[in-house]
Amino acid sequence: MDLALTRGVGKITLCGRRRTRYMMAVPKPSPYAAQLAGSGIRAIMERARRAPGPVVGLHIGEPGFPTPPHVGDAIAEAQARGETGYAPSAGLPALRDAIRAKLASANDLALRSERVVVTAGGTQALHLGLTVVLRPGDDVLVPDPGWPNAGGIVRLLAARPRGYPLRKANGFLPDVDELARLVGPRTRAILVNSPANPVATVLDGPLLERLVRLAHERDLWILSDECYEAFTFDGPHVSTARADPDGRVLTCFSFSKTHGMTGLRVGYLVLPEVLAPLAVRAQEAMLACVGTPVQYGALAALTGPQDHVDRARTAYLRRRDEALELLRATAVPYAHPAGAYYLWLRVHTSDTTSFAVRLLDEQRVAVAPGRAFGDHGEGWVRLSLAAPAADLVTGIERLVAFGAEAGSSRHA
Repeated sequence: MDLALTRGVGKITLCGRRRTRYMMAVPKPSPYAAQLAGSGIRAIMERARRAPGPVVGLHIGEPGFPTPPHVGDAIAEAQARGETGYAPSAGLPALRDAIRAKLASANDLALRSERVVVTAGGTQALHLGLTVVLRPGDDVLVPDPGWPNAGGIVRLLAARPRGYPLRKANGFLPDVDELARLVGPRTRAILVNSPANPVATVLDGPLLERLVRLAHERDLWILSDECYEAFTFDGPHVSTARADPDGRVLTCFSFSKTHGMTGLRVGYLVLPEVLAPLAVRAQEAMLACVGTPVQYGALAALTGPQDHVDRARTAYLRRRDEALELLRATAVPYAHPAGAYYLWLRVHTSDTTSFAVRLLDEQRVAVAPGRAFGDHGEGWVRLSLAAPAADLVTGIERLVAFGAEAGSSRHA
């Protein structure tokens, strides 16, 4: 039997075993998804994966330690008990209560667990937070250089990311006066990241107070990305919400970096009282819920031993100090890494994407090109302190030698 299907100008004809396919007219895709650019970091990751022979990988923001055993045990035990059904959209009550206790002890934030929504990682926490505050056509001020996914999320929500420069002259910290000048009639929110990816800066209390004061004066929301909160080297981490007197800060946290749980995808969003019910309803529509066994793993991460966090912080600090000692003997400028687990290095090029590709192809060292983090990241590259110490030293030595050779060849 012959069957002919026709739609618009296209046609598919099925004739027994023979199939003839013609071009079909289909609706246009979402313009908001179509405008998303591919990740420059992922491009290096894929190129490194395909490279012949071993690669010194300094490009990935992956924790340098495995998921703690008690987390995996808790997930396995939850599965064995049959805890594989739906959880509440806001998260397991026991996990939300444990998060509330952690916020009180570690972040000096006293709040009710109803203000916490468990999310599928820090990325989804930011997506959920922006979902409940943005309107189509709004502007969001985002750090430049900064985590590139943030701008993509803003675009998916039919809003517009506008970069605010993080300049070397200001220690790669936000300039509040410049931020104030960038606020326009369509500005709806400011994104703050501390400890910062990729520049590894940490915002102190007085600076956060000035940012919150600006948000209050201009009637803006603040989205505070604090996924690297556990890793500060020169002073304590301060949560932006501590400076928030009137409930306009939404804070994104993650288990990924702190507890080595990147692939398990669990984080949480802390919202002002007025937004929490909206976020729960949005989470139901967006995700239904985070996987139940994974939430039990997150509960174990919070309530179980914390020595893995201390070991990771100590290891990152030691690698940072060793890397800085090595860099001080060179002429390579760098931003002082006060937190997270990154190094932000200056390279003599106006095309860091090509530089990173050549470094990988010729020296077998993978780094993240600064251009991937925004226009103001051009001329810089990001290295990860989560790489093994020997790889970090080898990678820096090869990068310095390669940069010097590239610079001399340009001026020959």
